[in-house]
Amino acid sequence: MTGVRLRLVGVGAMNSPRYRPAGLLAGWRGHRVLLDGGGDATGGARSGDGGAAGGGAAGGWAVRGGARLDGWLVSDERAELMPRIRRAARALGMTAGVAAYEAEGVEIVPLPVTHTSHPTYGYLIRTERAQAAWAPEFWAFPVWAAGVDLMFADAAGWDRPIRFAGGVGGHASVLQVARRARDLQVARLVFAHIGRPSIRAIDRGERPLFGEWGVEGRTYDL
Repeated sequence: MTGVRLRLVGVGAMNSPRYRPAGLLAGWRGHRVLLDGGGDATGGARSGDGGAAGGGAAGGWAVRGGARLDGWLVSDERAELMPRIRRAARALGMTAGVAAYEAEGVEIVPLPVTHTSHPTYGYLIRTERAQAAWAPEFWAFPVWAAGVDLMFADAAGWDRPIRFAGGVGGHASVLQVARRARDLQVARLVFAHIGRPSIRAIDRGERPLFGEWGVEGRTYDL
């Protein structure tokens, strides 16, 4: 059976004062696929308020030691980080976008999420024996993540959702996501798009009723 190792290359929301942009590196049998992230391909240093210094997703983790990427998948092709991501992808000789990837018994499939006024996605990572969901941004909990073994989820808001101007979507809160994930029998929940309200909650020592805070550089086996 094929196992997948998943590494969080970042756990931050946009313009986080502490964390790199949320991103996940999936590796198995010589394949390496990056989901979201940000930064440049040169590994320019960045430091945050209490966070680890290092490059963006491409420079800091994804191509460390000269290892290649086989795919760079994104959740929102109109996100503010996309110009940086596209430059980094071009430097690696590839294109970043919403797409599926399949190899050696592993499927990574984009599925829609409710987030903003234009199409946005999360990803379902499937092996013969397990499933993981990458859903770093959403207003409504994606029902396609029900019952997954592992879910990486939005944590932009802590105890209340963040509504976009004009009522075109936004971000669910950690407390909402924790309740919904537990009700839908998600086995393990990791918050991996941590915004400023959640950073303040972390600093107060708050913990969600279900789930755990994502940690940059931590690996999870699927």
